[in-house]
This record gives sequence, structure tokens and C-alpha cells, in this order.
Amino acid sequence: MKREVIQTQDGSTTIHLEEWNESYHSKHGAIQEAKHVFIKNGLSFFEDKTISILEIGFGTGLNAFISFLEAPGLKQKIDYVGVEAYPVAAEEILSMNYVEELNAQNQFAVFKKMHESKWNEKVKLSDDFSLTKRQQFFQEIDDIAQFDLIYFDAFGYRVQPELWSTVIFQKMYNALKTKGVLVTYAARGVVKRSMLEVGFDVQKLEGPPGKREMFRALK
Repeated sequence: MKREVIQTQDGSTTIHLEEWNESYHSKHGAIQEAKHVFIKNGLSFFEDKTISILEIGFGTGLNAFISFLEAPGLKQKIDYVGVEAYPVAAEEILSMNYVEELNAQNQFAVFKKMHESKWNEKVKLSDDFSLTKRQQFFQEIDDIAQFDLIYFDAFGYRVQPELWSTVIFQKMYNALKTKGVLVTYAARGVVKRSMLEVGFDVQKLEGPPGKREMFRALK
């Protein structure tokens, strides 16, 4: 499948899959989307806490890197697990401009380490942030009550509806601790029905730039 690095409307880059006409992040702004969906409506819920995060779709590492940058201001200690079935190639990662766009040049070594670290092994990126990248299909996830927060950032329902099924959301529900939170950019009725069916309390929130709504689901 042909892949192309493109610039989104906020200046940050993403990877576009031509055959699917689908991108890893919003064309309206990769960084804007990540900050609105996953930080503002997810991570900030857990200020001054030690938490565990599961990311569904590690991709380019943008959500993990922004979480790393935001954690000190939120006084958090984070154990981060990113699941990805098809890791992004190193040359594509080096094409991403996240370090520059986030004014995080002093943390370039951390961004590099995120992507150079071995899969399926925990690596400590700071005293308060550890990362485990799991190369795994989402259907294989079988964690039970391990996570406080899930970033659900799979490819869209239009191209991969099976990733938004009741079966997958049951796995997400099982993986969360009681009072855990799942956030996603999605806001389709079929997605909401799957979430409700497995027991989530689903909230519809204002979406990121270019998208009217998004979901936050509570266990």
C-alpha cells in the first residue's frame, strides 16, 4: 500500500495511505487533534496521579510523545503501553516534524529513543515515564483491569470497521480498571452502540478542529 508523508493544516505531518484515502492523523491538524482528544479530554482527567495508559494504534508515536511532554505539568507518573500491529518504518518516523512543531528540541533524544527501543520490552524514558511498545493485533489484547486510560486511535470505521466492533470494545472494557476512561476521535452511532453494549457510559463531546464531535467512554 502506497504511503506518503503529508503536512496537515496545523503544520504538523502525518502519513497518508493512498489506497484507503486514510491518514494516521487528522488532515486538519495532527498535533491539534492529539492534544484535544487525548490530552484535554483524557490525560488531564488524571492530574497529580500515577496512571497506566494503553494506546490502541501507536503509529508515529505522536500521542505518546505529547503525553511525555505534558506529564510533568500535570504532575503525573505514567506507565505507557502502545499497541501496534504494523510498526512504522524508521525512515518515515524521521520524516515527522513533531519535535520541531512542539518546540521540544531538547527532548529529541527521547523521541528517538521511543522509536529505537525494542518492541515488547519496557524502557524508561524518564524517572516518571516508562514505555512498552507491543507488536500485537488488537484482537489479541487480553489485559484485565490493567489501565486507567485508553487512547483509542485505530484507523477509521470507514476502512477498518472490525476494529470498532463490540468484540474489540469488550476487550477495552476488560482492560480498564473501574472508573477508567477511554477517549477516541470517533463519534459514529454504530461505535456508540458497541460501547454501550459492553457496559460503557458514553459521553459525546466537542470534537477537534474539523470534526464536530468525539466520544469519551467511562467504565
